[in-house]
Amino acid sequence: MLEISIRENDEFIKLGQAMKKAGLVDSGVDAKMVILDGQVTVNGQTELQRGKKLHDGDVFSYNGETVKVVK
Repeated sequence: MLEISIRENDEFIKLGQAMKKAGLVDSGVDAKMVILDGQVTVNGQTELQRGKKLHDGDVFSYNGETVKVVK
């Protein structure tokens, strides 16, 4: 499982940004397309919002990769 961190001054990171930061997609447009296509899960649930706020401890998965968000 990969881990990405939220910036120290932030309480959350948006799903599309988190996917880019984890290296799972190359751009926000790519993130938007796979999210809208129902290919991404957040905490075990299919997520269709690119702007979904992820907080410390949230886990998202795409294309066989699982990523945990840490503070």
